[in-house]
Amino acid sequence: MRLLAAACAAAPALVAAIGTAPARASDEACGAERAALSRPASFRSLTEGLASDKPVRLLAIGSSSTEGVGASAPARSYPAQLERELRAAWSGRRVEVVNAGIGGETADQTLARLERLMAEPAKPALVLWQVGTNDALAGGDEARFRSLLERGISLVRAAGSDLVIVDQQFFPRIADPGRYERYVAMVNAVAGEHGIPVFSRYRLMKLWAERDPALLDRMLSADGFHMGDLGYRCMADALGRNVAESVARTVQTRGIVVEPRPASATTVAQIRG
Repeated sequence: MRLLAAACAAAPALVAAIGTAPARASDEACGAERAALSRPASFRSLTEGLASDKPVRLLAIGSSSTEGVGASAPARSYPAQLERELRAAWSGRRVEVVNAGIGGETADQTLARLERLMAEPAKPALVLWQVGTNDALAGGDEARFRSLLERGISLVRAAGSDLVIVDQQFFPRIADPGRYERYVAMVNAVAGEHGIPVFSRYRLMKLWAERDPALLDRMLSADGFHMGDLGYRCMADALGRNVAESVARTVQTRGIVVEPRPASATTVAQIRG
């Protein structure tokens, strides 16, 4: 009971310290639509990482949308902009978002790299797995694609890291919309079956297009397929807000003891539950 009482009393201070959402990019720039994770996320590994004095590492892995194709510079990719968002939200915490994107990869190629990265001794607190666009464009064995998704989810879970799946982008000239949307639905269905939150770029970008085709045009690079600087900025903004708010909820729903840092900042000394 004492631990629970301490948790309830301490949660507001901790939320203020590490659960604050990043400052949102303007609605005028990003549109009024609010992207949300497909389900509430309990980011245990990430929250524990933020509780420590060690650097917190997030792994963004995927294909060209993670690499930042379409951005004017690497600093304009979504992982780089997300890192800045989270550092601002969690002031005083050492946060790194590693960009492990390689353009053109399909799920099997990314999964092979993910297996190697997750075998390393230092595990990421959170994995952001962007997957499925090139598979949807190429077609192929849909049952095998489902199996690859399941293997990736099991791999990250076994390593003890948190996971968010980032689904496919929407773009105006999808050659085979029926097939493409089957792959989008498969990503969301498999993630849902395993209790994994999805950040749906597809839904967000389709909402942009439905609201105003010119808005989507501003989000895309000159190739009309990849995001440009603004699109990656708005993606990082929405994803960062979701991650920060999920951390805040995790803090509030677990037994915690909060102790002051020497510099009068507040941190988590212990997380139980």
